[in-house]
Amino acid sequence: MAIIHQCKITTMLERRGLLATLCLSLLIHSPLASSQDEGAPVAVTSAQARDIVELIQLNGSVSARRNAQLSVATAGLVTLLELDEGDQVDKGQVLLELDAELARQQLRAARAAETRASRALDDARRRLAEAEELAPRQSIAETVVRDIAAEVAEDEAALEQARAEAGYRAGLLDRHRLQAPFAGVITARLVELGEWVVPGDAAFNLVSIRQLRLDFQAPEDYQGKLRAGQALEFSLGGGHPGRHVATVSTTVPASDAQSRTFLVRAEPRQPVAGMLPGMSVRAAVRLPTGRSGITVPRDAVLRYADGRQIVWVVERDGGRTVAAERLVKTGLVFDGEVEIRSGVNEGDTVVIAGNEALRNGLAVTVTRR
Repeated sequence: MAIIHQCKITTMLERRGLLATLCLSLLIHSPLASSQDEGAPVAVTSAQARDIVELIQLNGSVSARRNAQLSVATAGLVTLLELDEGDQVDKGQVLLELDAELARQQLRAARAAETRASRALDDARRRLAEAEELAPRQSIAETVVRDIAAEVAEDEAALEQARAEAGYRAGLLDRHRLQAPFAGVITARLVELGEWVVPGDAAFNLVSIRQLRLDFQAPEDYQGKLRAGQALEFSLGGGHPGRHVATVSTTVPASDAQSRTFLVRAEPRQPVAGMLPGMSVRAAVRLPTGRSGITVPRDAVLRYADGRQIVWVVERDGGRTVAAERLVKTGLVFDGEVEIRSGVNEGDTVVIAGNEALRNGLAVTVTRR
């Protein structure tokens, strides 16, 4: 029995020794031990003095300078219709034709009347010339000459009337064709072949894609800050890559009473491939404030629910490199930087990564700058 009891004691001691060895091993290799030996790893940069910029973010859309709903100029039956949504058309291109047979017949009759009037005038002028040649020799009465002259005047008026009628009929015939007033893309076709249409009925929506602009609804707080001639950077929505530059062309001073915004319109400085009316667009306007200040990267500023804003700086404490907490007041945010109005000085080494679990006096190791 003594032998068995001694074996149990030996086994328990071995287990306790193994457990102690394991705990010591975990302690040695734990992050706490490592941080005490080497310091918490942090990435740092220097606080810099620079010109402070107010960055205004705007959301808007691409609009067309020319966007028209087209209608026919006269009533008629659609006999030619070959275009559809998405088709690009040139200025003056025929979009549809109406049945114009009656109009053509009326034009032919008007031109025939014009020809008759022209011939009648030529004949009257010839007879007047002959009469005026005979009058000095008293071979023809003066009254006859005056009558022929009056006839010439009447024929001239008749010819003018016939020409006007022919022009009117030609204009009516032209009105049986709907032509594109400018080059663009058909965004909607609202008529069908064989349909009877009348003036005022929309037939097509036509949008120009050659002269596009950017429309933004800016908060009314920026009234007076945004002016014509200012540059802005913009990017298109829908996954279109790249940033582009536009110039503010106009601002509408009237504010929308419901949204509390006003219209800001800008023109791209260069054509942008793939930009179409209706696309979403985001823009940023940089407004110089006329002052300089201290800035740090946005990642250097920690914000808490109680309103505190903290920046951790790296300092030397004797022979150690340690973290120190700075309570800061911030200003404008731009270009990934935050303006620091108090709490950090130019040249201070601020922590931009690894600052989530720091505490005052904690030893740190700078891993990168």
